[in-house]
Amino acid sequence: MTTTTRPTVPAVKTEGVKYQEQIVTSSAARKALAVARITIGFTFLWAFIDKVFGLGFATPAERAWINGGTPAQGFIGGIEGPFAGFFQMFANPFGDVLFMLGLLGIGVALVLGAGLKIAAVSGTLLMLFMYLAELPIVLGGNNPVVDSHWHEALLLIIAAVTLSGDTWGVGRTWGRIVGNSWLR
Repeated sequence: MTTTTRPTVPAVKTEGVKYQEQIVTSSAARKALAVARITIGFTFLWAFIDKVFGLGFATPAERAWINGGTPAQGFIGGIEGPFAGFFQMFANPFGDVLFMLGLLGIGVALVLGAGLKIAAVSGTLLMLFMYLAELPIVLGGNNPVVDSHWHEALLLIIAAVTLSGDTWGVGRTWGRIVGNSWLR
């Protein structure tokens, strides 16, 4: 007789803490979510590294942050459209620091699998701002409504709500430390 076993929640459990197995019962789905989480995390982390050191991919060496470049100001300076005036408040060194800390924090949180809720909220806000800055429905683009900013924001949200940091990440341990709070 064949029996089917379901994943069990670890015996060491802080009261009220949820684990990924309670949300996603398929092992293959948990692994796919972990790969998606790490991939989107590395996307943010890579953007940070390239802008700091000017590795020549999106940022040439002469525009690297360590060489006096202004990572946010370059993007903000090219914004056209109805929200251009709003974004000008970030065209300063504070905007550069805020942008770079955002890229680093979101990237590290996702790669490690801890702090996914905060990373999802802040990353989704960053993607919304970048979407509004480029506003394809007004300024044109391949798709006038949905672009890659939507995909990235959705991956951030999916990573957080499915607790994908529990698989191939430190999310489970982090959850025991912080409980089921916004720090999870």
